[in-house]
Amino acid sequence: MFTKDKKEKLTIFMSNILKKVQKFPFLPRKIIFAIEIFFVALSFFLSCSILKTLLNDQTAFYFFYIKTVICIAMAGFFFFIFNTDSEFYRFSSFRNVVKMFISLFFTHVFLLLFFYVFTDIFRFSNYTIAGLIISYLISACIILFFRAMIRLFYDFAVRHNAQKKGTPLLIYGIDAVHIGIAQMIRLNERFPYNVAGFIARAPVPAHHRILGTPVYSAEDVYNKVITAKGIKTVLVRAEDLHSVKKRALFRRFIEHKINILSMPAIESVNDIQKIRKIHIEDLLGRNPIKTDVTSIGMNMKGKTVLITGAAGSIGSEIVRQLCRFDLKLLILVDMAETPLHQLSLDLNDSTLIPFVPLIADVRNKNKMDHIFDRFKPQCVFHAAAYKHVPLMEKYPCEAVFTNVFGTKVMADLAVAHGVECFVMISTDKAVNPSNVMGASKRIAEIYIQSLSAFLKKEHVTSDSPLRFITTRFGNVLGSSGSVIPRFARQIAEGGPVTVTHPEIIRYFMTIPEACSLVLEAGNLGKGGEVFVFDMGESVKIKDMAEEMIRLSGLEPYKDINIIYTGLRPGEKLHEELLHEKENAETVQNKKIMVGKVREYDYNQVSEWFEKLRLATETYDEMEIVKIMKEIVPEFISNNSEYETLDNL
Repeated sequence: MFTKDKKEKLTIFMSNILKKVQKFPFLPRKIIFAIEIFFVALSFFLSCSILKTLLNDQTAFYFFYIKTVICIAMAGFFFFIFNTDSEFYRFSSFRNVVKMFISLFFTHVFLLLFFYVFTDIFRFSNYTIAGLIISYLISACIILFFRAMIRLFYDFAVRHNAQKKGTPLLIYGIDAVHIGIAQMIRLNERFPYNVAGFIARAPVPAHHRILGTPVYSAEDVYNKVITAKGIKTVLVRAEDLHSVKKRALFRRFIEHKINILSMPAIESVNDIQKIRKIHIEDLLGRNPIKTDVTSIGMNMKGKTVLITGAAGSIGSEIVRQLCRFDLKLLILVDMAETPLHQLSLDLNDSTLIPFVPLIADVRNKNKMDHIFDRFKPQCVFHAAAYKHVPLMEKYPCEAVFTNVFGTKVMADLAVAHGVECFVMISTDKAVNPSNVMGASKRIAEIYIQSLSAFLKKEHVTSDSPLRFITTRFGNVLGSSGSVIPRFARQIAEGGPVTVTHPEIIRYFMTIPEACSLVLEAGNLGKGGEVFVFDMGESVKIKDMAEEMIRLSGLEPYKDINIIYTGLRPGEKLHEELLHEKENAETVQNKKIMVGKVREYDYNQVSEWFEKLRLATETYDEMEIVKIMKEIVPEFISNNSEYETLDNL
């Protein structure tokens, strides 16, 4: 029995040893090699002793030193050939153990042959065969036992260190990737968590363990762990967040005020620092969208690409995704100086792709013509636009200047300078628009389509196959002006959270998803299409607000109230991706559809644009909106002063 004093001394002694072990996390290869050679020599000595003691072999130690030197030389040669010390002991794998067994086998086989050839010198006999078999078994067992003990000791040291270094967490899942994540967490001294156990999706036997930590069933994790042990952090794989069945479980975690961390996708699982708290976009209810990155990369290789609105939410993400490809040059055009400067700093730190940031206005034809002439882009992604509905409802002239005529300037210059591909970023608000912003984007769509059809008809692009492509999608989570940052700020300030209407519904997509589909649409488009993206399930803004409050560890309507402020000018309850007379068909990527959108005559569109241009010169807002309604008959204003024009 240990006394209390002895236990304390033993604890201090073990802690000191563990501290020293942590300073030397890996045994040097030379030491490993020497230790294993020593074990081979020791095994040879023990086998000789067994032969002499048990079998009374008087020749067992005959020329013993010479035999030992030969044994060491043979073992060293085969250890070197099979590279048995290539892996660190603490990570020794089954493959490395097999290599060690094979090298020992060849060592003793060649010793047998050597002693047999020089039988007159070494007195070869049946005892010699028995001795080498015994030596082989002893050396294999000793080395295997030594490796196992070193690995167990290091694992104990790491676990001891991990238990002291951070907050305990549970990992949801017991697959290989979850176990790999657990091991990386243990090895990362700076990570502020330690693994206290695993949660299995299905029931598991009692006292089941992985890496020395318990495994719990999802059904009883609350009673056994959350309540009994007070562990309140769960690590979840990003892919699991999109399962409807599993999301219900995660929402239960949130209701119990359990922190949920999201671990990275499999391709970036080696970066443990990417583990983060889950965001509302993780619970959108849609599996991650996959695109044909290889095909896009081949299409973009060696090209000069121009992005307008490059410093915005969508534009900057397009830039970052394009940086994955082997481009010749990126041209970043934006009016906003500070965001463009910040984007430049980020790219300097993260990419080797050459890029040029340019302060420029897409409405300035002379400036943009100079940029096209100087850099000669082959692809254009036109993301520059005014997008805030209530603000554009107040300033329709500015919406037309930028969204309509800015697009016209870019499209006309793309034709004049022989651009290969022009991708316009549109919005679902262009469908049955109820506001000036949506109508301005629909007019821009009409111009792009009519110009594309005109060029094909007139064979203008026979020498330079310019492809005009329009992409249309809904709201993006996390973009500037979206509800997510606003809700987050209101929650941080203690509420209330403001929602315009309890029944307002929107389609949402994450910025990376939207931009990856934009790139793929640019790759798939033949010219003239309007690509519509699968936005998944529609989401009630009220439900999103409640989810964000729960994710913050608070209770909706109790800790943080939600109030309804009424629809804003130009806002409607539901938004569509296609007009009622339009339909769509899917293409190669099932998340991308081609909308069968009405076609317009280019000459007629040109007449409308001239009429609209003359109206903008007078800054007569009523006249501007009136002409916009003539161009887009389905433009019916909602909750706006321009509703009077719909009754004329």
